[in-house]
Amino acid sequence: MTIKDSLISLPQTVLPQHTLSRWMSHLTHSQQPVLKNFLIRQVIRHYGVNMAESLIDDPSAFKSFNEFFTRRLKPEARPIAAACNGIVSPADGVISQAGSLQGNSIIQAKGKNFDLTDLLGGDAQRAKAFHQGSFATIYLSPKDYHRLHMPLSGKLTEMVHIPGRLFSVNAATTRSVNNLFAINERVAAIFDTDIGPMALVLVGAIFVSSIETVWHGVVTPPTRKTIRSWDYRQENVLIGKGEEMGRFNMGSTIIVLFGRNKMEFMGDDTIGKQTKVGELIGQHA
Repeated sequence: MTIKDSLISLPQTVLPQHTLSRWMSHLTHSQQPVLKNFLIRQVIRHYGVNMAESLIDDPSAFKSFNEFFTRRLKPEARPIAAACNGIVSPADGVISQAGSLQGNSIIQAKGKNFDLTDLLGGDAQRAKAFHQGSFATIYLSPKDYHRLHMPLSGKLTEMVHIPGRLFSVNAATTRSVNNLFAINERVAAIFDTDIGPMALVLVGAIFVSSIETVWHGVVTPPTRKTIRSWDYRQENVLIGKGEEMGRFNMGSTIIVLFGRNKMEFMGDDTIGKQTKVGELIGQHA
């Protein structure tokens, strides 16, 4: 952690994080033409958003900034890797960390780890399936596609909403805030797959106005003071590999978890690389 990292992260501890995120939600859902068109064009220009991939390629045709931010892509824009034992990326973004858990410990950044059980809401039984397993953390920037897809086909068994803070999840904050992904608000979706349990943890951040899933809709906001969970074991929510499972309304981070000896990610050279939905990031036994 550097002094610069501290200067970026420390002011966030006193900011009204949820209030600012509510304000951002109102702003990004505004359908006022001048405002929403200005915001959309600024982001396209500043971040170099590739509108040729978008199903709607006219920036002014979006009803709001949020509709642009969660835009659908043309079907051919994100082909799904064909390898039968392949694990594909659930998101566009940078793979900030990937590898094996050391017991219940997950790497957050160099010299910083956080606890698996805390990440999944403090339930030791829920976390047990992923003890000494594999993980990948993908950070989505403002230029990225913000819909999330399945790394592997699965049947939904549980969803958990864990309330918390809303620190930024950029690289500087990740290096400086202890247990960042286990203290920020998040939604964990647990699936049963051909290789055992798989968890997709959608981590909120400041200005992330909401997290939603295809089977539930908007999970947050509003936030709650206590953990909520939904049991889907008696339902038949099946989502295929590469199919959409949720989205961030504004950017954030997704963490993928598998059990011990069930799969491995592509290697150390994967860390720090840009990835896209459907690209091969690992393989299972």
